[in-house]
Amino acid sequence: MDHVVIDRVTKTFGAFKALDRVTLRIRKGSIHAILGENGAGKTTLMNVLYGLYQPDEGTIRIDGRPVAIHSPKDAIALGIGMIHQHFMLVSSLTVAENVVLGLGGQGPSLDLRAHARRIAELSRDFGFEVDPTAPVWRLPMGMRQRVEILKALYRDAAILILDEPTSVLAPGEIERFLVGLRRLRDGGYTILFITHKLEEVMAVADRVTVMRNGAVTAEDETAATDRRRLARLMVGREVVFELEERHGEPGAVVLEAEGLIAENDRGLRALDDLSLNLRTGEILGIAGVDGNGQSELAEVIAGLRPLQAGRIRIHGRDISNLDVRQRRTVAGIGFVPEDRQGTGLVLDYGAPENLILHAFDRKPVARLGILNFGLINRRAAELVRKYDVRLRDLRQPVRLLSGGNQQKLILAREIEAAPAILVILQPCKGLDVGAIEFVQNTLLEQRARGMATLYVSTELEHVLAVADRIAVMYRGRITGILDRGDATPERLGLLMAGSDANAA
Repeated sequence: MDHVVIDRVTKTFGAFKALDRVTLRIRKGSIHAILGENGAGKTTLMNVLYGLYQPDEGTIRIDGRPVAIHSPKDAIALGIGMIHQHFMLVSSLTVAENVVLGLGGQGPSLDLRAHARRIAELSRDFGFEVDPTAPVWRLPMGMRQRVEILKALYRDAAILILDEPTSVLAPGEIERFLVGLRRLRDGGYTILFITHKLEEVMAVADRVTVMRNGAVTAEDETAATDRRRLARLMVGREVVFELEERHGEPGAVVLEAEGLIAENDRGLRALDDLSLNLRTGEILGIAGVDGNGQSELAEVIAGLRPLQAGRIRIHGRDISNLDVRQRRTVAGIGFVPEDRQGTGLVLDYGAPENLILHAFDRKPVARLGILNFGLINRRAAELVRKYDVRLRDLRQPVRLLSGGNQQKLILAREIEAAPAILVILQPCKGLDVGAIEFVQNTLLEQRARGMATLYVSTELEHVLAVADRIAVMYRGRITGILDRGDATPERLGLLMAGSDANAA
């Protein structure tokens, strides 16, 4: 039986057609994956179902009845809950306080203890193991996601929309999350699972719909397809899953970090006497469960976070006291941040302005304080072609680009500056299979040209795909450094849990 039917829905933004007569049938008590590249229209379609956008054409039926969904409030009343990619929680409140926040009919009679007991029961029913009294800021990302799901379930949602739900989760959390999805399905819930991760679709979905350029290109039972076919339907071409080997012999040591000690934003020790080195023509992967000091390590090397102790040397020169600009211009450090929207780009600028952010006051981009816009625009057009950045117009704000195209733009800016060392955080997080292939091949090409790369990621499969060596971090320390040939997921998993290299 169809629980939800989306029938010939069209949505435009100005001249851009985000959804083009999309039809979707979702069976009751099933997991239905919606797969597609970044910018394919998946999230727009779900925002229509949740009442955040109004369709220009088309209808929606729930249990056979046509419905009008003008707002999220209407969606919730119809039993639809949406868990967004970026969580909507108040960090300073407890789990129970977040779950009941905005719940109708409370007022001065609010009995938070009674709500906490019911939330605990609901959590146990689905194996979520969430403590209702815990402050949200103390919870890991996987647990915060469970809180978001509990919020929807607590409001009697029977249809759950999950938008890229694993993009913030560590590998161990992803497996537990998928187990939780199966429990929800077996409990009779209908789940719409928006993703670009083929392995997760094959592991958990009953049915899959593929979208490209705002339209449905295919729909099939998951058991009747495979990831190679799905990838081809997503991007419109064959996708190479096994990267071509482009190994050379790493050269001399370019980066030496010795005895690094630094604090995180809460004043707690994030790096605890950490040491490592990186050679020219090498990709050193930094793996670990999120929150074990990986981001702080990258920021310390780039000059964005102060050191309490330790030394950083580039080609033997101590750069520990150089500021960010000096590390870029003198030491040759490039930096691709984890937060591409908040830190990597100025979202209201176009591609040309974002590509000159590090050189806007220097020749040949500027002379006597006057920008050479002819040169800037010509160079931007070249890089957009070279790095396959897909946009409608060179001047459009980069906030309108998909995550993959935003990442390509940042890569273009950083790599074209010819850094000796590229520090890159979570380079493939949130990207579709085509964008991941492009980013990884670009890094491998730069390695062959001698660039040294510090590749920080919580996604083990991506680290294993490109790294020559993998250093694993746990509580601010390196628990082991393995050559890629010795680095199995099992050994890495033990190191990520705190075992030393000999035990692993």
